[in-house]
Formats: sequence, structure tokens, C-alpha cells
Amino acid sequence: MGRDQRGQILNQGLLQPERARPARPANTDGLAPGELYMEADQLVRDDKAGVTTAEGDVEIRYQGRTLRADRLVYERAAAAAGAPPAGSQAPAQGVIRAYGHVQVIHDDGTVEYADQLTLDDKMQAGVALGFSARLAQDVKLAGASAVRRSDEIQELNKAIYTPCPICIGDAPKTPTWSISADRVVQDKARHIIYYRHARIHVLGVPVLYLPVFWHVDPSTKRGSGLLAPRIGVSRRRGISYEQPYLLVLSPSADLTISPQINQKANPLLNGQYRQRFNSGAIDLRFGYTHEADLDGSGNRFGDNTSRSYILGQGAFQPADHWLLGFTAERTSDALIFDKYDIGRVYQARGPYVADDRRLISQVYAIRQDEQSYVSSAAFSIQGLRPGDNNRTFPTVGPLVDARYDIPAEILGGRLRLTGSAVALTRDQSPTSPLLRLPGLDSRRVSGDLNWRSVFTATGGLRVEPFVDARVDGYSLGDVLTGVGAGATSKTFSRAVAVAGADISYPLFRRWHDATVVLEPLAQVALSPKAAQVTIGRDAAGKPVYLNEDSIALEFDETTLFRANKFPGFDLYEDGLRLNVAGRASVMWDDGRRASLLVGRSFRDRANTVFSPRSGLSARSSDWIIAGDAQPVKGFSLFARARLDADTLEVHRLEAGANVSSKWGSGYVRYLDDDQGINGVKVRNADVGGDLNLTRHWGVSAYGNRDLIQNAWVIRDVGVFYKDECIRVDVFYRHEDIIVGRLGASDQLSLRLTLATLGGPIYGR
Repeated sequence: MGRDQRGQILNQGLLQPERARPARPANTDGLAPGELYMEADQLVRDDKAGVTTAEGDVEIRYQGRTLRADRLVYERAAAAAGAPPAGSQAPAQGVIRAYGHVQVIHDDGTVEYADQLTLDDKMQAGVALGFSARLAQDVKLAGASAVRRSDEIQELNKAIYTPCPICIGDAPKTPTWSISADRVVQDKARHIIYYRHARIHVLGVPVLYLPVFWHVDPSTKRGSGLLAPRIGVSRRRGISYEQPYLLVLSPSADLTISPQINQKANPLLNGQYRQRFNSGAIDLRFGYTHEADLDGSGNRFGDNTSRSYILGQGAFQPADHWLLGFTAERTSDALIFDKYDIGRVYQARGPYVADDRRLISQVYAIRQDEQSYVSSAAFSIQGLRPGDNNRTFPTVGPLVDARYDIPAEILGGRLRLTGSAVALTRDQSPTSPLLRLPGLDSRRVSGDLNWRSVFTATGGLRVEPFVDARVDGYSLGDVLTGVGAGATSKTFSRAVAVAGADISYPLFRRWHDATVVLEPLAQVALSPKAAQVTIGRDAAGKPVYLNEDSIALEFDETTLFRANKFPGFDLYEDGLRLNVAGRASVMWDDGRRASLLVGRSFRDRANTVFSPRSGLSARSSDWIIAGDAQPVKGFSLFARARLDADTLEVHRLEAGANVSSKWGSGYVRYLDDDQGINGVKVRNADVGGDLNLTRHWGVSAYGNRDLIQNAWVIRDVGVFYKDECIRVDVFYRHEDIIVGRLGASDQLSLRLTLATLGGPIYGR
């Protein structure tokens, strides 16, 4: 028997003195493959019996694992199992027995604890008493005993699982939620934790029993299983339960199947397929049901038929500077998203975006570098609003935009070349839907040259001269010449140009603990009279201009200093005009700020191309006012308005405020517009936010009120509870929106999110 001190190496089950150790490779623990390092306050080795005993701060390191204990006994393979039978090929294994405050620390950061632990000399398989473990995401797993079959399989008896805190300081605490079971199996190869006779506890009270239950190991990023369900009650569908199931197909692809079971309506099967490629990704959402029409109360009428939708997108970068993509948005039932409460429908999935309650399908190719940009696209639109006729919406394609910046300075400034082309085809005229007249087809090609330079004087005066010249060519088909007169074709070409300068003279001054900036702004622009593309005359005999791309024109602080205020190509602003404004800003050293802009536009003659509602048709435009401020940290407000040039009557006002603090966050918005984009007066208010009543409890609310109808369009109110490992939301929604035959609706929803189980789970 021999006695050694700290610093010994066990290699292949044998103690070797320090001098016999082979050269160490350069790795984190300094051990060669197969080496095992042991240290302790005292080591006792019985060479004859093949037993090594270590006591006092024992530590063993082997292949990325560290074992610590108060006392440890190591038996070599021959001593632990006896000599193998003659002819046997199975290698005998040594045994490690650890006692008192046992810890096993893995290279992934997880830690296992036990009162007593027996392991093989590879530290892969063993048995533990009084076992517990701390996994990823601070998950705790404990059991009366544990059996480790291998590196990948571990079984626990009389076990409990929870991600919640189990103590406050040194005092024990009942976890917010936990799962207890007679038997728990952690399968690291499949990234799954299995339970037998599982009981889910909330605040220590059992609320659900499942004979078999499993969920994804919290150490894995993705795994197949159920996602958090959606539970709701509505007048349209009655009680509704939607349960998504995530199926991981590969490291780069997954499929989510989400059936929605309803009391008053047939089930709806939702799905989502996602896949990443080396050069891009696709994301496809879809849904299908076989159902009759439903009214707002869930009453069926008509025949059962297939109803479906698809919301897809994809984008790829096959080479540097290139982007190819598509979106696919279509539905066979214009009301399916409202009937089944499908969210995230009307959002940007590609470079071209449709209006609310309209879907757009497109393909596009974009190439962009530091000096040039070119894109080509084609798209079509499906309208879901009451009264929409899809035959009146144009099919657009191709739509080409190109830009090139000359790398060298030209006359001391930047020269940009721009090209554009588009073709629009309609089946039916939108102006006479009842007559079903053919729709206007148009094709346009444009080329533009834009030069701009900047000159700054030593006193701070800044002058930016610019010149822009453009040529357009049009080919029009199915141009209506009058009722009963049929349609004709025409071509048209023109040249338009503008020259001018932007002028500003900012004045700075320090005032106490703030910086004050006063900035007069001006733009002078001159254009020859522009020929507009005429496609007919109205009932009063006035010309009707082609206008495919400048319908949404809003005169505000963002367009005040645009030389051509029309956003598209079809209409062009001409004549001599002067745009002026004054801007004042105050910026305090502690982060507070405030700014105000007041401006308007003047021209040498009235311009009837602008509609009267725009505020730009007269020689003197409406007044533009815009301001924003942050008077204290966490609170900001803004307002922008357009006032009548003569009476100062408010034609458009948009204002809002935002607040954020430790108690919650909220916002309010107000809009008053004489004529919205559809020519109808708009006046509404939006308000919403969260309020934290206590550390864990809070309320949330959202509302949109139509101030003209004096009715709430939509109202949400909810209560939530949250802590480190759970969030419960209960919210009520009432909609007064009348879409088609659906009418108003009420809905009560419950959303439960458990830490580590808010993602994939499964049980039966």
C-alpha cells in the first residue's frame, strides 16, 4: 500500500506518477485523450487490491467533465469486476464511488448534484442517490434516485422539474409551477424529457394529471412538439381551441400544424412551413376548411365548400449584390381571416405592400451596390374590402426601376441617372363597374437626369442647387372616349424639367443648459409648363388626367420641400414656386428636446392638376405645422397639422403621445382629416398600453374609436400575471367593425406561457 499527495493522473484505469505522464496537448484541461486527473487533500492507493481512496476536496477531471466530492473510492477494472473470462472481448470497467456533496460539472455548463454517486471510470454510466441537476435556462431537475444509462440517457425516480426559483435568499420558496412524476427520462440524443404519471402543479397545487407527457429539453434550441395553445370564446365561433404542433424536419426546416377546433364552425387547419437555404429562406403560411358561409353570430347558410388561404414569402441572395424573392397572398374567401381570427395577415412580406384588407402577390429581382440600383418586379392584388372588384385592379408587370450615380463629380456636384418602366393591364374599368366597360391599359417608359451640389459659406449659409430633367413615353390601350363610343388607343410623349435651390441658414446659441437652433428654410423651383396625360373629360367638361401612381398625395412637412410634390410619374408639378418654412429646436443637456416647424408654399399661378382637397391648388398653399417634444424622460408627444390658407380652419390634424416607465407603457393617437384617401372624412382616436399594478400583476387595454360614428371600432382589455417563469394573459375584445355579413363580435381569450414550455410541449 502506498500513500501519495495531490496531483495524480489516472490513465486507462491506472495511477501513473507525474514523471511518467506523456506530453500534454494544448487543450483547456491539459489532459491527453483518455487521461483522468485526480487531486485531493489525501490519496491512499492499495496497489495489490487495485483500490485508490481520496479524501478532502476531491476533484476528478476527465474528457470535459469535473467531479467533486468529500470522499471518493476508485476501483480499477480488475478489482471491480474480476478478470474477464477467457476469450471474452468485453473490456472490464473500473468503478468510481463518490460520497458527500457530490457535484458533476459538464462542459456545457450544466451541473448535477447527489448525496452519493457510483460511476464507471469513463464517468458515463452510474447511479445516484439524492440527485438534482441545474440545466440550461436555470431549469432544476431533482429525484430521490437517478440512473445514468449512458452519456445520452438518464432516468430519475420520484422526480420534479421546474424552471422557477425555489428559494429567496436562504429561505425555500414554492415554485410558481412545476411538474412532478413517478419516473422522468432525460434523452439528450433526442433532446426530449419524458414523464410517467406526470402532475403539473401551479403554486404547489396539482391542476393537471397526464399519464404520459414529454417536452423538449431546455438545452436544445429547437425540437418537435406542441407550442402554446390559443383558447378563446367568441360569438362567431363559440368556444375555440387552437393547438399548434411544431415538427422539426431538419436543422434548416420545420412545419407547424395548427388545427383550430370551434364550437359553432367546422375546424380550420392552419399550417406554416419554414426552411432556410444557403442563399435565403422561405416562409409559407396556409389554411383550409370545408364550411358554409357564416354570419356574425356563427349561423351557417349556403352550401359547404372548400375555403383556403396562403400567405407566403421567400427571399434569396444567389450572388453578391443580388436579391430574388416572391410573395404569395391569396384567399378563396374574403372573410376567412375575420371569421377565424387569423392574425399577422396584412404586413410587408416583400418590397411592394398593398393597403389594409388587400393581398399582394409578387415576384422581384433586385441588384444593388454602392453606385447603382436596379429592380424588376411583377405583382397582382386581391381586394378583400366590401365592394372590391378584383377585375378592376391592374396586373402590374413588368415594373422596372434603375439608378446609377456617376462616381466622379460633375460641375462640382453629384449626377444621378434614373430609369423607370411599367405596364398595367386591367380587365374592367373601375369608374363604371356596372357597365362592365374595358379597363384602361397603360405602359410607360421614363428616363431621368438629376444633378445636385452643396455649397456652405463660412457664416453657415447652405445652398444646394439642383436640376432635374425627365422624358416620358406612354402607350395607352382601351381608352374610353365616351359612353357608347367605345375605346381607343393612344401614344403620348413629353419632356419635363425643374431647376432650383434649397437654402438654409441655421443659427446656434447656448442658453443656460440648452442649445437653441433657429433655422430658416427655403426652396425656389422653376419648371416649364408640363403637358399632362389626358384620358378623357368629366361631366363638367374638365380634363381627366392619367393618375396611376399619385393618388395618395399628402401635403405635410415631409413633402413641403419636394420640387415635384406628386409621388409618382404620371402627374407633374410645373410653374414657379417658393417653399418656405421656419424651424426652431431646443436641446437640453439632460436629453430633453423640443422642435417646431411652420411653413407653406407659394406659386406664380394656380395649378388645377392638384385636387382642391390637397391644399396646393391655389397660389398660396395651406399652412403646414409640425412639432414634437420630449419634456421629461419616458414621455414624448408630437403633432402635425394642415390649416386653411385663408381661414386657418384645420383640414388635417394628427397628434399623439407616448409614455414609458417602470409602471408600464402607453400611447394615444388622434387623427382628423377632411378627406381621407377615399375622399371620406376621417376622425378617430387610438389608445393603448400596459399598467403594472404590482410586481407581478397588471392590466392592458387598447381601443380605436370612430369619433364621427361616436362608436368604438375595437376594444381590448386584459389582465396579466407574470414572474420569472410564467405569464398568463386573459383579454376581452369587442369589434364593432361590420365587414360583409359578419357584423360586430365579442371574444374572450386565454394565453398561457410557461418558461421552457412556452415553446414545444406534448402530452396525452
